[in-house]
Amino acid sequence: MSALPQRTTAPAPIPDQPGGGILGSAYRTLSIGIISVIFLIAFEATAVGTAMPVAARELDGIALYAFAFSAYFTTSLFGMVLSGQWADRQGPLRPLTVGIVSFATGLVFSGTAGAMWMFLFGRAVQGFGGGLVIVALYVVVSRAYEERLRPAIMAAFAASWVVPSIVGPLAAGTVTEHLGWRWVFLGIPALVFVPLAVALPAIRRSASGPVDPEAPPVAFDRRRIRLALGISAGAGLLQYAAQDLRWLSLLPGLAGAALLVPAVLGLLPRGTYRARRGLPSVVLLRGVAAGSFIAAESFVPLMLVTQRGLSPTMAGFSLALGGVTWAAGSWVQSQGRAAPYRERLMVLGMVMVAAAIAGVPAVLVEWVPVWILALVWALGCLGMGLVIGSTSVLLLKLSAPREAGANSASLQISDALANVVLLAAGGAAFAALGGGAVGSAVHSVGGAGVGSHPGAFVVVFLPMACVALVGAWVATRVDAEGRLG
Repeated sequence: MSALPQRTTAPAPIPDQPGGGILGSAYRTLSIGIISVIFLIAFEATAVGTAMPVAARELDGIALYAFAFSAYFTTSLFGMVLSGQWADRQGPLRPLTVGIVSFATGLVFSGTAGAMWMFLFGRAVQGFGGGLVIVALYVVVSRAYEERLRPAIMAAFAASWVVPSIVGPLAAGTVTEHLGWRWVFLGIPALVFVPLAVALPAIRRSASGPVDPEAPPVAFDRRRIRLALGISAGAGLLQYAAQDLRWLSLLPGLAGAALLVPAVLGLLPRGTYRARRGLPSVVLLRGVAAGSFIAAESFVPLMLVTQRGLSPTMAGFSLALGGVTWAAGSWVQSQGRAAPYRERLMVLGMVMVAAAIAGVPAVLVEWVPVWILALVWALGCLGMGLVIGSTSVLLLKLSAPREAGANSASLQISDALANVVLLAAGGAAFAALGGGAVGSAVHSVGGAGVGSHPGAFVVVFLPMACVALVGAWVATRVDAEGRLG
C-alpha cells in the first residue's frame, strides 16, 4: 500500500458548478478547513524554531538540541506509512482526526515538560501526528477535488506557509519573551481543532470510507508497516549514537544501521542512493535538499541567540523574509514558460541553497551585521522554492498512474529521513565541539551575552553546504526519459 490511494475507480468528487474554483460554493467549507489546518501547522513549525533555543536552555538540554527537531521527523516516518495504509483501507477521515489529536497532545507534552526527555517525547508524539495528517490531507485532495482543481488547492497549501513564515517568528519571539516559551506550545492546540471541526463534515461527505465500498476490505501491507517501524527505530538509534560520543555508542549505531538500511531499500525506489537517472534521482534530490536546509536552519536561531545576543524575537524574525522568497521560487517553477528549463532551475536552486548555508557562519564574526544573514537566507529559500516544487512536479511526470501513490510516499520518506540523518550528524558534530555549553554564556532571554563556541556552529553549516552542492549534481540526473517500473 502507499501513502496516497491507488485505485482504478474513484468516488465521485464534490459536484461543482462549471468554472467553479476551490472557494466555490461546493468546495468552500472543505477548502477553508484544510487550508486552515495547514496554516496552523505551518505557524507551529515556524514558531517552535524561534522558541526552541530558550526551551532547550531552560530544560538544560542544549546538548540534545538537534533531537528536538529530529525526534519529530523520526516518528513522522512511521506516521506517513501508517496513514497511507489506513486511508486506503478506511478513508482519510480517521487518520486525519487521530493525527490532529496526536499533534495537539505532543504540543501539550512539550509545553508542560519539566525535563528535556519529556520535551523530546512530546516532539515525537507530535511528529507521529504530523505524519498522519500530511498524508491524509493529500488523500482528501485526491478524492474530494476534481483533477482540474488539484493544482490550485496544492498551490494554496504552499501559500499557507508564507504568512506564518513572516508572522510566526515574531509572534513566537514576543510570546517567549513576555509570557514564556511554554505558551508557544500550549497556545496552538486549541486553535487546531477549530478548522478541523469546520472541515470534518465536508470530508465525511466527500472522502470518507474505502474507495469502493463494495470491494473486499483492503488489508494492511504488513511488510511496509514493518519497514516503517524499522526505519523509525533505526533512525532513533543512530541519533542516540551520534549524540552519545563514546565507543559504547557503536553498538546502538550499528543496530540502527542494521534496521535502517534494509528499510530504506524497501521503501524507496531502486537506485535512489546510486542517483540513478530519472525518478530515483528526483527522490534523492528531495531528501538532499530538505535535509541539508532543515539541518542548517534548525541551528540558525540558536546561533543568533547564543553568539550574537539577539532576542528570540529578532532571531526568528531574521528568517522571516525567507517565507516570501520561498513562495516566489515556487511561483517561478510553476510557470509554463519555466518547464523547458526545470532541470537547470533545480541546479541553480541547489547552488543557491549551498551558497546560503555556507554564508551563514559569516555572522559569527562580530563586525558582520546580522541583517546580512536575513538576505543570505532569503537567497537559500528562493532556491528551495525552485527545487521543492519542481521535485513534486517531476515525481508525477515520471510516475505511471498506478505508481503515483507509492512514489509520492517515497518522496515524503526521503524528505523526512534525510532530515533525521543530517540533523543527527549535525547534532553530533555540534556536541563534539562543545556545543552543549553554548548556552552557558548567555545570561537572560534577549541578553547581550555571547557564547564561546563558534566552531560548534561552523561544523554544522559547512558540511551541510557541501551536501547541498552534492544536490546540485543530483539535479543534473533527473531528466531521464521513461518511468520507474
